[in-house]
Amino acid sequence: MASDGACAHIRAITDVKKPKRRECAECIKIGARWVHLRTCQECGVTLCCDDSPNKHATKHARATGHPVIASAEVGERWLFCYPDDNFAEY
Repeated sequence: MASDGACAHIRAITDVKKPKRRECAECIKIGARWVHLRTCQECGVTLCCDDSPNKHATKHARATGHPVIASAEVGERWLFCYPDDNFAEY
């Protein structure tokens, strides 16, 4: 599914998880705002990006070890792997 040069974590993604809701689950809990959204490809939670004040997607990846996120933005089709710092379009 992913382009050439993708790491093993990204190559393992066979069906990209899409966001169930277009909101950061953690920002909603604390009444915060987000910039862009990312969906964890392990568990499917949608969280805010590193341009957002709380960086919930990165915090989730570090806390859980879930390696790959997908952009949850309309029209964007890419994956990012935290441990390998690898990006791939699909």
